[in-house]
Amino acid sequence: MPIRPENKHRYPPDWKQISERIRFERAGGRCECEGECGRGTHEGRCPNVHGLSAYGTGSKVVLTVAHLNHTPEDCGDANLRAMCNGCHLHYDREHHAQTAQRTRTAALEAQMEAMF
Repeated sequence: MPIRPENKHRYPPDWKQISERIRFERAGGRCECEGECGRGTHEGRCPNVHGLSAYGTGSKVVLTVAHLNHTPEDCGDANLRAMCNGCHLHYDREHHAQTAQRTRTAALEAQMEAMF
């Protein structure tokens, strides 16, 4: 997943190397999700492989690294999981919904302040 500019400072300087090691050395280029994403599309380990067609959709797989606790500063191996883009997006769905709600609330508050 792309790192938002406002969060870039939360990642270590060697994030690219950490991410590549997790995705390609540890995971062997294959999604490590074993259902924790909650998609229900696979039993056991997800079959998606980086650069190939995705299981079930046919779209190109992009292997990413998920922070299981949603904390970019925590880059210990136990907190990182290589996930295909589909599993990663689904795993983060609640976190994304919360972030979107905070963004909408802040925008509404800014509009209200501008009115008064």
